[in-house]
Amino acid sequence: QVQLVESGGGLVKPGGSLRLSCAASGFALDYYSIGWFRQAPGKEREGVSCIGVSDGTTYYADSVKGRFTISRDNSKNTVYLQMNSLKPEDTAVYYCATSHGDPLLLLRLWVSPINWGQGTQVTVSS
Repeated sequence: QVQLVESGGGLVKPGGSLRLSCAASGFALDYYSIGWFRQAPGKEREGVSCIGVSDGTTYYADSVKGRFTISRDNSKNTVYLQMNSLKPEDTAVYYCATSHGDPLLLLRLWVSPINWGQGTQVTVSS
């Protein structure tokens, strides 16, 4: 069964950190660009960060540059999103998704992802 499972979300105070994981089962992540997306209540889903296949090129939304880091461990079939200096406006459900397309196109959702995870809630509040 092809599946993406996100984990690592939770409640954190402003300025805190979280590391999200996206674990794949039923297929190998090696051949896919992977993206992290988020959706806050009443807002559209937006791209947060994406990482490519071959050279691991990474892209970030302007709102998270310098605070978030995406990485992948193909041996564990997992992609991570390290989130530092969290702000209340980072509160959202975070999703991971796969694509065979260019990671920058994935970040902008100019290509349709193949698989989506179920999401993990991140709440930044004092």
